[in-house]
Amino acid sequence: MSTQLRHNEYYNMQTKLDELYERSKNNGLEGYDLYGKITEKHNILLAYRNIKSNTGSKTAGVDGKTIADFKIESEDSLVNEIVNCLDNYEPNGVRRVEIPKPNGKTRPLGIPTMRDRLIQQMFKQILEPICEAKFYNHSYGFRPNRATKHAMARCQHLINRNGLHYVVDIDIKGFFDNVNHNKLVKQLYNMGIKDRRVLAVINKMLKAPIEITGVPTKGTPQGGILSPLLSNVVLNDLDHWISNQWESLNTNHKYSDNGCKYRSLKKTNLKEMFIVRYADDFKIFARNHKSAYKIYHGVKKYLKNNLDLEISPEKSKITNLRKNKSEFLGFTLEAKRKTKKYVAITHVAPNKKNEIVNKARELIKNIQKDTSVKSVNHYNSYVMGIKNYYKSATHVSIDFAKIAYRLFRTLYNRLKSIGKYGVPRKPSETYKLFNKNNYKTFEVLGVHLHPIADVRTLDNRNFKQSICNYTSEGRNDKQIIKGSIALELQLMLMNTHEGQTVEYTDNRLSRYSMQKGICAITGEFIYSYDVHCHHILPKSLGGTDEYRNLVIVNRTVHKLIHAVTDKTIERYMQILKLNGKQLEKLNKYRKKCNLTEII
Repeated sequence: MSTQLRHNEYYNMQTKLDELYERSKNNGLEGYDLYGKITEKHNILLAYRNIKSNTGSKTAGVDGKTIADFKIESEDSLVNEIVNCLDNYEPNGVRRVEIPKPNGKTRPLGIPTMRDRLIQQMFKQILEPICEAKFYNHSYGFRPNRATKHAMARCQHLINRNGLHYVVDIDIKGFFDNVNHNKLVKQLYNMGIKDRRVLAVINKMLKAPIEITGVPTKGTPQGGILSPLLSNVVLNDLDHWISNQWESLNTNHKYSDNGCKYRSLKKTNLKEMFIVRYADDFKIFARNHKSAYKIYHGVKKYLKNNLDLEISPEKSKITNLRKNKSEFLGFTLEAKRKTKKYVAITHVAPNKKNEIVNKARELIKNIQKDTSVKSVNHYNSYVMGIKNYYKSATHVSIDFAKIAYRLFRTLYNRLKSIGKYGVPRKPSETYKLFNKNNYKTFEVLGVHLHPIADVRTLDNRNFKQSICNYTSEGRNDKQIIKGSIALELQLMLMNTHEGQTVEYTDNRLSRYSMQKGICAITGEFIYSYDVHCHHILPKSLGGTDEYRNLVIVNRTVHKLIHAVTDKTIERYMQILKLNGKQLEKLNKYRKKCNLTEII
């Protein structure tokens, strides 16, 4: 179970969110008090918990406050403060930050104050299940449980199974800066969010004054918690409009399955088309150039007339995948003949290869300048991250072998005087988990650098549409339970603290990978920000950092292991709701710490 779902359970919100999803699915939100749900005590406390768990909680807004300054004196005082604030809500200004882009340009990021982020999180928690019930199946960006690998899998499916080899690429000119506020509020209303108090607050959020530029008349500033959800609401109309042209077209005749319907539709003059979207980046697959040409102009007209959005002609085009490559989400996509049919071939995009080489060289130089476990871990974290992302490519091993070749001279020249080069003899468990081949690599301060070339392609599978955070069946699906151990280890490497021994740092990661990210007490998957490494025999009692003296538990469990006062123990017991077997395990760890048993 994800941390988000666990938090929902802590605050008794899951049943309420499930109800919203079901009502939205059945168009049953008419007259529903959404504002009351948003300002409910448990929803406010859940928002605080989720904000606190977010790494962005340490980033200050225009008032200079972070989550550390947002102290809760009591639950009731926090709830009253937020409810009173919303009675006559006026958002604070938004801090503007310029984020560097790989091409040398920057993109603006809007950072609301902590108070406004908390309010946006409250709204997001209630609006998300409503919107999820209405969103199109094949939009993958900024949605729970979905990722770029699912978008790529869908593209490959449309090429391999449907034989669609023409793609229409539409680039929306400055999408996030040009969203029409009035149209967006109307779209929310049409989606079933008809509570006028809710819509009024959202409208004020959209018009929060931004540093330097002032009060916006359009756009959803990137950086706000609610912005990703709202951007999906805007383009959901486009998704369904395209889907209704073919995929979900209603016909007078009832077909037993879509395969039969599509075979019949092919005998008509209708144009076959399927959209795959990730945020504002999308592709529309078509059967031939004639259809693709008409789709291009139809979508251009729809965006202008219905969403008040312009396209960028120089970046929008039609591509025949049998002759040319098309880029999507950092990958190149093409259709190559294999025996009697065409199959999808994907590579890492050329500009992304250059970015990887440049970034890796920078991290290697940092190891030479500041030879520390932290600098080596930063390099390893980056390598694990890019491997995890790009392993969706069918030819990732070829691409990464070329990247490794380009990096070898830098690696050798920079690290030969401070490290040992060769096949690792006694690599850590973490290293063995993610590197299956005996590639030569450098060992610096007892830590092996992860070889970039040691990567294999992922068996890309389509997203299973039954997976959903807001149905009991969807939550029980196996794909939703386990997170990505590789991604979490990467984040853990980035958060290595000064003063930790090499032995502890390495054994902590090895323990996490050995336990497959599962808490030793609750049996639930732990995300990096919630990972605590417990010394079975405390160091104060003679314990060491060796592997067998460490165990991975989540933050709340760790606090309960060391809790002393009855009030603290009672609080964490209420949160965790441990069964008899789990409590027995926990008491064994408490005994090692010379603490009393919890009954």
